[in-house]
Amino acid sequence: QVQLVESGGGLVQAGGSLRLSCTASTRTFSRYAMGWFRQAPGKEREFVAAISRIGGSTTYADSVKGRFTISRDGTKNTIYLQMDSLKFEDTAVYYCAADQLSIRTNGRNDYWGQGTQVTVSS
Repeated sequence: QVQLVESGGGLVQAGGSLRLSCTASTRTFSRYAMGWFRQAPGKEREFVAAISRIGGSTTYADSVKGRFTISRDGTKNTIYLQMDSLKFEDTAVYYCAADQLSIRTNGRNDYWGQGTQVTVSS
């Protein structure tokens, strides 16, 4: 069992930046691919970004490509989502996910965090 705890959400003006963190409670962090999803009010959860188990490969949704950066620190069992040039439509609850194989963009991953709210004011 892996527990994921997100942090770093908050209120920011459009054009601003935030960095989300997700820390995993596992001794085998390097065995998990990690990712970020988000869910806006009234919408389904959607894929945002993913990073492979060793961190050599990253994937992004088209809507965030060039603005968001996912990274991982194995010494801290933590992944990050650096969000720049934020837009109103980035407002959502952001969830961290972990999977022993690879992050499935359809959301069917092994473990999930509780989420952290990101609100972008226009």
